Amino acid sequence: MNLSILGCGRWGSFLGWYACRLGHRTLLWGRDRSATYEALKSRRANEYLQLPESLLLSSSLKEALDFADQIVISIPAQNLRDLGKKLAAPNPRGKTFILCMKGLEAPSGKRLSQVLSEEVGSSAGIAVWVGPGHVQEFLKGVPNCMVVGSENIEVTKTIVEGFSSDLIRFYYGQDLIGNEIGAASKNVIGIAAGMLDGLGYGSLKGALMARGSREISRLVRAMGGNELTIYGLSHLGDYEATLFSPYSHNRKFGELWVGGKKFEKLAEGVSTLQGLRVLSSRHEVALPIVDALYATIFEGRNPREALLDLFLRPTKFEF
Repeated sequence: MNLSILGCGRWGSFLGWYACRLGHRTLLWGRDRSATYEALKSRRANEYLQLPESLLLSSSLKEALDFADQIVISIPAQNLRDLGKKLAAPNPRGKTFILCMKGLEAPSGKRLSQVLSEEVGSSAGIAVWVGPGHVQEFLKGVPNCMVVGSENIEVTKTIVEGFSSDLIRFYYGQDLIGNEIGAASKNVIGIAAGMLDGLGYGSLKGALMARGSREISRLVRAMGGNELTIYGLSHLGDYEATLFSPYSHNRKFGELWVGGKKFEKLAEGVSTLQGLRVLSSRHEVALPIVDALYATIFEGRNPREALLDLFLRPTKFEF
């Protein structure tokens, strides 16, 4: 197929590499004059990989849209609405947009598929591609399993058939709410795991995993999704890559935060915290882990105190 990938960061560049590996004619788009795009254009490489010779590069959004009917988007979650407005201008009827990104719109708590749908309209197909896996591991040939889901099963099947390989095995995700909320919120749990590591409380990560998945499953159920989806690849299945891996941006952010150090790369879980707080209030579902992290990051509460209060609060039934 002809494929355009919007976003040339860590995941976007990997997806370009991966699509070329599968034999797809692929164009990778980046913002004109952005440092990331200019570096790729001049060196055709970044800290993770060397771009294949067959991979086309462009900073023209129109060219990227004209090039393909399958459009993969991999950008920071908080930039999606602005990009969606630009995508809507040329009327993307008949295009399929695949969101290979995780997060919530911070001010509204809206899922990313909702954000994009509001901007490009219902005539375009929208799917999500989520689940465990790190670029660094994939590039070493280490395989993993991921999930693709949309509201149209034929769109899901087309994507799965087009991207399956010996490196990535895909599963059909039939619960869009559960998969999106699960994928976004696992980054929040990753921040908590990093804080525990930084404080020397790594043994509490087992309790964090048990409580985190249960907490988010209640939110998904209240939103109309299937609470069991949280125990699949989009959330619990992604814990190993997010709560334990040295490559996890969110875990690293949490670890550095409690040490008073700044993390220079994107940790999507920070803005997702804000979105989850909106959803917690809207659906009247208590999210104690979210509240503790929010108090720490946005309200200045001592992280050691917040986390110990979270795990050592008065005795209660487990679930």
